[in-house]
Amino acid sequence: MSKEAILERIISDAQSAAEAVIAEAEKKSALIIAEAEAAAERDRLGTKAVIAEKSKAIFDGKSAAARLDSAKILLAEKRRVIDQIYAKALDRLKNMPASDAVTLAEKLICAYAEDGDEIVFSSDFKHKAQVLKLSVIAEKKLKVSGKTADISGGFILIGENSDKDLSYGALLALDREEHQAEIAAKLF
Repeated sequence: MSKEAILERIISDAQSAAEAVIAEAEKKSALIIAEAEAAAERDRLGTKAVIAEKSKAIFDGKSAAARLDSAKILLAEKRRVIDQIYAKALDRLKNMPASDAVTLAEKLICAYAEDGDEIVFSSDFKHKAQVLKLSVIAEKKLKVSGKTADISGGFILIGENSDKDLSYGALLALDREEHQAEIAAKLF
């Protein structure tokens, strides 16, 4: 073989080897690109799932907070309405006719007074004179205080063993404690 033929053969073999190396590199490159694209797609889907999960958590948290705020507003409104009802009831008790006030006082004294208790009327009790004429006052030997109490209508019984707050405010507070849930259910 001549030098030229050998040279051409070497160049031809080198070109063939170079083409094979390039083809192999392109295959590897395509495989690496495909793997990178697949990894990127997995990352994108994973990120999308994380974002969806975080978005749902944020939405659920805001929904729960909104429900809680709504419940607080509703509860405050219920309390406001019930406060108004009991304020009107207190006003009506303070301004009830004398016969009703005396009858109520008599029932309370009969039920709660002990012999020798001292009666302290509220400063705004209008029917003290009529209550003091009740026979139960003498029967139970009740004393009448010269002082007045800073209470919401009615009176207090001061006893040897215990004091009893029979003011209209205390009676309504007790009623409210016992019936508030029932009243709220009927109103709302």
